Amino acid sequence: MSSEMNLTLKDEQDTIRLGAQLASIIHAGLVVYFCGQLGSGKTFLVRALFRALGYQGPVKSPSYTLLESYVISRLNFYHFDFYRFKDPYEWEDVGFRQYFTPSAVCLVEWPEKAQGLPRPDIDVAIFLTGEAREVRVRGLSATGQRALAKLENARN
Repeated sequence: MSSEMNLTLKDEQDTIRLGAQLASIIHAGLVVYFCGQLGSGKTFLVRALFRALGYQGPVKSPSYTLLESYVISRLNFYHFDFYRFKDPYEWEDVGFRQYFTPSAVCLVEWPEKAQGLPRPDIDVAIFLTGEAREVRVRGLSATGQRALAKLENARN
């Protein structure tokens, strides 16, 4: 069972607003996947989420480092990017499973490049459509569905 929300982001301000809305439902234990082609705005959306939580430091894409960690509002955030993986089991070989705990928030870009990842609570898919982006946000667990219902209520 899943719940779903579809949005059109016309510009950067719409993406920043979505980041703030996602920030309002973030809590310890969430696993959020960010899917979309190169340049679709995955890292920009994560950066907007962090800014909405009050983080002022640099938010780097983890494309080369694979993992960037942050402590924001007493939450441990782990931002992964598996784009450069050649083998879908590399994420286990480098010991990333240890970060997926009930006390952490894991944000994963390019999850399709890694096999055996914990199932996401929320899946954010971004599709380029000319100048705009179409975004599908799905709640894929009971926790994710509750968070998405809260997000939809806040938007109405």
